[in-house]
Amino acid sequence: MITNVFPNPTDAARAHVERILNLIKAEDQDEYHIALSGGSTPALMFDLWAKEYSHLTPWKKLRFYWVDERCVAPDDAQSNYGMAYQHLLSKVPVPASHIYRIDGENEPEEECKRYSELVSKKTPLEDGLPVFDIVLLGAGDDGHTSSIFPGQEHLLTTSEIYAVGVHPESGQKRIALTGKPIMNAKHVIFFVTGEKKKSVVLAIKGVGNNGPAAYVAHHAKHAVEIFTDNAAADEG
Repeated sequence: MITNVFPNPTDAARAHVERILNLIKAEDQDEYHIALSGGSTPALMFDLWAKEYSHLTPWKKLRFYWVDERCVAPDDAQSNYGMAYQHLLSKVPVPASHIYRIDGENEPEEECKRYSELVSKKTPLEDGLPVFDIVLLGAGDDGHTSSIFPGQEHLLTTSEIYAVGVHPESGQKRIALTGKPIMNAKHVIFFVTGEKKKSVVLAIKGVGNNGPAAYVAHHAKHAVEIFTDNAAADEG
């Protein structure tokens, strides 16, 4: 685990973007496959990427996928694709053909199958699993990541690539990248900020499997990084 702690979320977000760009530059590939997360936290990072780092980004090399998606239409306020489009993708010169959204408006089980097949065709495979260059993750207050919630730990070890997760309170269905392909990525990077996330950051940095986010962090094939702030890391 590589922990990067900054005074505030904005500084952490800038460093997060710079880390992504440094990885892309260092590995110098023709195609670079990145899985984006949703939720409110990455919006800040997406805004900064578009405003301050667009000119430094080789957009034509990048291929964008999603870690998870709520089962809603793309113009719904809850859509993870919609959030990424609003804050990043609509503001930068990435080719539309390089954006592979999860169709959240489709029947969930069928969409899991369709999207799993798409990702498997577009990305390299290793041990029968897709290999993303970077998987960008957040974590909820309850320790969930992707849409793998506590009590749904079978999604961490299933052989499916994408599967249906269910929000434990609302019952909303979600399309979720499962544990094995997340942990198979070349780089797994968490972006987690705010005082409410103290226990989650502690679990990720610790040694136990206290929640899905911590499990992923401790079982990934390669070293996992976390970008966080003093409030979440309980520093400063």
